[in-house]
Amino acid sequence: MLTDRTIFLNGQFVEWEKATVHIMSHSFSRGSAIFEVLSFHQTEDGPTVFRLDEHINRLFRTAELLSMEISLSKEALQDAVLETVKINNLSKGIIKLVCFYHEIAFEILCSQKTLDVCIVAVDPALDIGEFSPPSEGISACICKWRKLHPETVPVEAKVAANYLNGMMARQEAKRRGFDVGITLDTAGFVAEGSIESVFLIKDGILTTPVLGTILQGITRKSILEAADLLDIETVEKRVKPEALMEADEVFFSCAPIKLMPVKRIESKDLQGVPGPVTMTLRTLFEEICSGRSPHFKDWLFPVQ
Repeated sequence: MLTDRTIFLNGQFVEWEKATVHIMSHSFSRGSAIFEVLSFHQTEDGPTVFRLDEHINRLFRTAELLSMEISLSKEALQDAVLETVKINNLSKGIIKLVCFYHEIAFEILCSQKTLDVCIVAVDPALDIGEFSPPSEGISACICKWRKLHPETVPVEAKVAANYLNGMMARQEAKRRGFDVGITLDTAGFVAEGSIESVFLIKDGILTTPVLGTILQGITRKSILEAADLLDIETVEKRVKPEALMEADEVFFSCAPIKLMPVKRIESKDLQGVPGPVTMTLRTLFEEICSGRSPHFKDWLFPVQ
């Protein structure tokens, strides 16, 4: 249960119910919290955190983009993440690292100099009801809501306020009877899902939207690097929505679930889901995350 979990808060470990912030804090009322979501996995040598260094680097990049200052160093944050998993005695699950302003603020700007730091580790199966996509794939639709324009806010920043955009896309998808909604950018090209990167395969070539209007997904980056190992040709470019309808395979990626095959986009059913390229990549990621692959060992950060 969640109430059994111990939370890292500003250098100390506290009980779940004591990890609180005032309802009028700046990050609650203005959406100024920044965050990362990471996964950790069971291996023969114990639990390991997937690409911890990349997530910490991206968190600091978000802080830089928003002119924020994190109260801990990168090294101290990495140690805190590993210790949070260890103290909760977990072998697999997800981690949410949140940096926020606790200060009560009615103004748009906050006078608090450095961000508070909170780290939560949970096992979804035990704590929140694990979401396991069906093996035959999920459904997706093209949403009417467009991805935030990069000249309005930094879209590569993982800041709470940006995710209202993703929430609205997911709401539309659910209302229309789909699992996931895909947003287009303001020029009409494919961007991403609510929290997912989008990939498509046509004639054996793996394609994903180019950076610039989307989040720099760490799982996205990992898939491209893993595809290179498998000699799968990859392309990053602006993708027209029609390309999704013409694809042989489509899948999503995100930190908690590395690859989610898509069985239907709008009215089109994809055949043989998961397809051969998706299946090959998913098998490799299962091996990598379990520590059974000799490749990408430096992606796994041991808890013990």
